[in-house]
Amino acid sequence: MPVTVEIERRNGGDHSGQPAWQCPRCHEGADPQAVKANLQVCPHCGHHLRVGARERIAQLADPGSFVELWMSLRTLDPLSFTDLETYPERVREAQAKTGLTEAIVAGTAQIASVSCVLAAMDFGFMGGSMGSVVGEKLWRAAELAAKERLPLVCVCSSGGARMQEGILSLMQMAKTSCAVDIVNEARVPFVAILADPCTGGVVASFATLADICIAEPGALLAFSGPRVIAETTRETLPPDFGSAERNLALGHLDAVVPRAELRERVAGYLRLLEGGGDDERRTAGRARGRGARRLATAATRRVATLVSHARRPFDRGDREVAGAPEES
Repeated sequence: MPVTVEIERRNGGDHSGQPAWQCPRCHEGADPQAVKANLQVCPHCGHHLRVGARERIAQLADPGSFVELWMSLRTLDPLSFTDLETYPERVREAQAKTGLTEAIVAGTAQIASVSCVLAAMDFGFMGGSMGSVVGEKLWRAAELAAKERLPLVCVCSSGGARMQEGILSLMQMAKTSCAVDIVNEARVPFVAILADPCTGGVVASFATLADICIAEPGALLAFSGPRVIAETTRETLPPDFGSAERNLALGHLDAVVPRAELRERVAGYLRLLEGGGDDERRTAGRARGRGARRLATAATRRVATLVSHARRPFDRGDREVAGAPEES
């Protein structure tokens, strides 16, 4: 009786000579460990692969500094939604696949020694779709940032609203936009990092309302994908439509930052928006104090001038020249 034996190589390759890892863009092979050490960026062409929320946090936050919050929040099934599967079944599958409870992870952290509230979305969890739990965690993150006067940093990667929650999902656009207002009113910095892909209701709400919006190279940033738009409008779109680089050229972004530079760049933005380090803040505070006194003095002089002009009498609808005698 013939026996078939299959041998699987433990070094990641196979008998066909295929590499253990192949870049989806340039199709060059590389060692998976080398790609991981390179922050999931192709060492040949620089293509930025998608990474999960926890890996993203590990790349940004200082080691051991991240403290996750609101882990007990769970989504419900308000619409009893069913397509090929029920909504709870899809959520359980996403949880088993990613090891997350929802499409966002949030908590406090330090980025290059700068304390902040950090939230990261995971596209692997139902396409990073924004449901009621994602909106609630963003709201709580904004409230915490405003209360503790900590900057808010959010990594956004999403396909948009979660259709299984219907109108409740669409309401999160308004809710998260109001959350940004809370941060703004508290005069707390908000930095958004847009990662591939960031589309739909997320890019149309809180993701693009930050004080500083940056993106990774090659990230797709659009309300709708290029294929959908081309089929709807029946027009040929530019080859770089929706790319981070085109969004930067159109003024929709402040910078396109490679992943290896993200931690230091974000920390630099936070220090800048907070007025620098301790010494810089003291110096800036003294300078602002001097500037405020100068402005107050100039304003007082201006008011005195206006008052003196207001007290002069009118002559045929015009004010008389200074020093003219008053008529009785």
